[in-house]
Amino acid sequence: LVLKRMSVRKDYRGLGIATALGRTALAFAQRQRGCRAVVLNTLMLQHEARALYERLGFRRHRRYVLPTAYGRLANCTVTTYRYDLSGAP
Repeated sequence: LVLKRMSVRKDYRGLGIATALGRTALAFAQRQRGCRAVVLNTLMLQHEARALYERLGFRRHRRYVLPTAYGRLANCTVTTYRYDLSGAP
């Protein structure tokens, strides 16, 4: 299962929409058989998104520089977050 590029338009931020979307995605994943965790990636510049993920219970799993010429040149760091699903096999 893959969800890409979840975002909320700037003029609707601060209303709890992203939190509700994140909780809904986690609840969906918990209902799926065989899902043990939800994993996501975010860029270092996405401070608000990273704070949201941590509030939702995601934990930093690893960090790496984007493996492209631009990524190395700009030191573009990607952070991987992981949310372990309780009761997963």
